[in-house]
Amino acid sequence: MSNDPIEDPQTAAIEQLERFGLSAYAARTFVALAGLGSGTARDVSQVSEVPRTRVYDAIDELHDRGLVDVQQSSPKQFWAISAETASRTFERELQHRTETLQTALSELEPVERRAEQRGVWTVDGQTAVTERVLEFFDSAEEEIVYMSVEDLLTEDLIEGLRAAAERGVSISLAGVSTEVQERIQDEIPGATMFESLWVWSDTSAGRLMMVDGRKTLVSALVNGTDASPSDPRSETAIWGEGETNSLVVVLKAIFTWRLDVEDPN
Repeated sequence: MSNDPIEDPQTAAIEQLERFGLSAYAARTFVALAGLGSGTARDVSQVSEVPRTRVYDAIDELHDRGLVDVQQSSPKQFWAISAETASRTFERELQHRTETLQTALSELEPVERRAEQRGVWTVDGQTAVTERVLEFFDSAEEEIVYMSVEDLLTEDLIEGLRAAAERGVSISLAGVSTEVQERIQDEIPGATMFESLWVWSDTSAGRLMMVDGRKTLVSALVNGTDASPSDPRSETAIWGEGETNSLVVVLKAIFTWRLDVEDPN
């Protein structure tokens, strides 16, 4: 979690509250009360640019969500829950929605996913590519071969490799610096390092991987070597699954040849 100050906290808070489903007036009202501590409809209207007649509707919405308490005085006073309590409230709500979505989608999936995927599939954006890689790591039963530009080897991926290794999956890794190799071998003692197929810095390559000889993925930095790894649109990938899938066949042959070169025995 970042503790860096936000340049415009009021606007940032309103935007995030709207993303959690609050109306624009409710979001502005809550942010106004958060700054005031408590206040009347008139107080809120003066600092939030919410018409006084709409403050009451916004309060009803916030009260229903458990975000505001109401004092039955004349005029009525409104009090916003603390930032910590609000965060916990939205976190629980998000977790509930995520669990409900996962359950619903799981029940919609076929009983058995097809092991053979015809053709290749595309994934755009670094976040989406990373999620696909993590999904493949989670499904690994025997072997992961992974080559990556160092900036794309995030903590989540290292944790995914560690978890796979703990399940007994063999890990082969290439493309990173000696320093990172040493760190990987400290955290995943059984991991094997091998030489990359090329000098990554001279190309726009992102990552190549193979899982259990049945799933492969290859990605590139779409803006070439000038792409920023932090740019969510900086990477695009293709992947395939199945022993006879064309992409799998090609990359499996390349990986097998390279690993055999590294270990002639």
